[in-house]
Amino acid sequence: MDFRRIARRKLPSPVFHYLDGGADDEWTMGRNTTAFNDYELLPAQLSDVSNLNLRTTLFGEPIDWPVMISPTGASKLFHAAGEPAVVRAAEKFGMVYSLSTIGTTTIEDVAAAGTCPMMYQVYVFRDRGLTTDFVERCKAAGFKALCLTVDTPVAGNRERDHVFGIASGKLKLRSVMSLLRHPGWLYRATIRKDLEMVNITASQGPEQFSDMSVKEYIDSQFDRSLTWKDVEWLAAQWDGPLVIKGVLTVADCRNAANSGATAVMLSNHGGRQLEAAPAPVDCIADVADALHDRLEIICDGGVRRGTHVVKALALGANACSIGRAYLYPLAAGGQAGVERGLTLLRDEVERTMALLGCDSVDQLGSRFIRHRSD
Repeated sequence: MDFRRIARRKLPSPVFHYLDGGADDEWTMGRNTTAFNDYELLPAQLSDVSNLNLRTTLFGEPIDWPVMISPTGASKLFHAAGEPAVVRAAEKFGMVYSLSTIGTTTIEDVAAAGTCPMMYQVYVFRDRGLTTDFVERCKAAGFKALCLTVDTPVAGNRERDHVFGIASGKLKLRSVMSLLRHPGWLYRATIRKDLEMVNITASQGPEQFSDMSVKEYIDSQFDRSLTWKDVEWLAAQWDGPLVIKGVLTVADCRNAANSGATAVMLSNHGGRQLEAAPAPVDCIADVADALHDRLEIICDGGVRRGTHVVKALALGANACSIGRAYLYPLAAGGQAGVERGLTLLRDEVERTMALLGCDSVDQLGSRFIRHRSD
């Protein structure tokens, strides 16, 4: 099913291109997926695959299969049902759900939407009190893990956002016309105020934004002076599973472990930040060889197929996370769309495992995969 095509039809053009686009020439974004093609799966024939076991653990929590929902901002931008719809779908599929700081549903309302394990994605802001408030709210709401994104000292050069005007707020004529052709979306955005970054406003109070927009406030809070000492501070504040998102090298992953992290998300922000960064799948093996006994490793970027999931696990990842792979279905059909997308992806993982001759995700390893150059 072509969820992307349906999403493009249902969304105003600036919103679709915000979801669909990457930085600069979008080479990194495309490479995130095409890099999986450089790996071949090596089947073990005449293996008993009558009973497949996809169950494993992540952040100390049992999950039904090694795929999680990545933290992505503003789900209500893409569908009125927003984050709670994705939580309910994740719960049905036994997955970890992740909420972004830039979400459009509060920490508390997301926690009330389901009982699946949940992770909150956070930044260490200039105002450390804001970050501390998020931590305390997550503890009170029962979130299992905290995720610090570290690859955004400045925003990436997302040229589509400038072309369609969503970055500046000065929409081009064609964007305005597209919005007018989507009156339901326009109503939610302007009348119902569905697209507010409610976790920021809930922590700071409306008086904070009398002289600036929420977006301007967030932009002012990004701190270019952050170091690994700030990760140590956050680890002490949280005292639970801590994930560092946006690292790609062994050196940075080792620094993460030394600073108190328990997991890393190998990620280049979906190709939306540093252009020419390596694809996450190409980084798994080196990190796993060096640090598999100290960190859980999550491949975050470009995952579209069940074969991608199996390849990442065989290279040494503990799990994969998906962003656009659930956002297109969300835009296409709300919770039902997400569930359909997850069904297709899980079926592909099971089929690939059976054809590979491996009956358990815990048994996947280097004997099942090789790089084409080898």
